[in-house]
Amino acid sequence: MIRHATLDDLAEIMALERASFPTDAWSEPMMREELAAAHNRYVVDELAGRIVGYAGLRALPGSRDADVQTIAVAASSRGRGRGRALLHALLEEAASRRVREVFLDVRADNPVAQALYASEGFSELGRRPRYYQPDDVDAVVMRLDLDAWAGARTPDPADAGACT
Repeated sequence: MIRHATLDDLAEIMALERASFPTDAWSEPMMREELAAAHNRYVVDELAGRIVGYAGLRALPGSRDADVQTIAVAASSRGRGRGRALLHALLEEAASRRVREVFLDVRADNPVAQALYASEGFSELGRRPRYYQPDDVDAVVMRLDLDAWAGARTPDPADAGACT
């Protein structure tokens, strides 16, 4: 079940953060600020009372663009569509805020995440060399046209009943 994250979720989020990003995990104070910021929306994926994933979006009031801050899924829950569900929750939140474009950075050495984003319509804009430290890994900068994404998900009413 995906729900809005609260500060009460911080300990479980941090455990996933450290497990998912062992060399460059955010600090607990940074994550606390992220969760508390009015212009951010964080969600968690809860399974049997445990948080197995989380994701965050930053969209400043009145802005036409937003940034996916992070997405992480517990290793034991990967490959089951949970990352995609978290991404959808963020994109739906962005759409509700009338955002037009969504941006994100993804590690160049994470082809699974890159493939997920590409399958949802994100395209590569460029790279930030050696962005992820201390690993010296490039960041792939990606962009999504949110209107196109939403349009691709919404069935055309003219097609309803077209099958005979």
